[in-house]
Amino acid sequence: MSLPYRVFDDHIRLAVRLTPNGGRDGVDGVERNSNGEAHLKVRVSDVPEKGKANKALIAVLAKRMGIAKSSITLVSGDTARQKILRIDGNPEDLIGKLDKLTA
Repeated sequence: MSLPYRVFDDHIRLAVRLTPNGGRDGVDGVERNSNGEAHLKVRVSDVPEKGKANKALIAVLAKRMGIAKSSITLVSGDTARQKILRIDGNPEDLIGKLDKLTA
């Protein structure tokens, strides 16, 4: 089973599928795309204009995981629904928080 993240020494990289203008802010669990790759489904109520939805994505994940917004950066997918986020911190702690988030 593939996971929506890759582990590195001091961070994880998280694959996300963002739904902007989704009516509410929330995490909808882990899903697989047509290639079988896993990603975290997140929806935000903000519109995809001038980076508002990306900022909302970072805020939602930071709040739900209990980490600082500054520890999350967008690596790729600035204007796409599929995104890769870098989350700095102890990988074991971050994985535990992600597991609670998706449970």
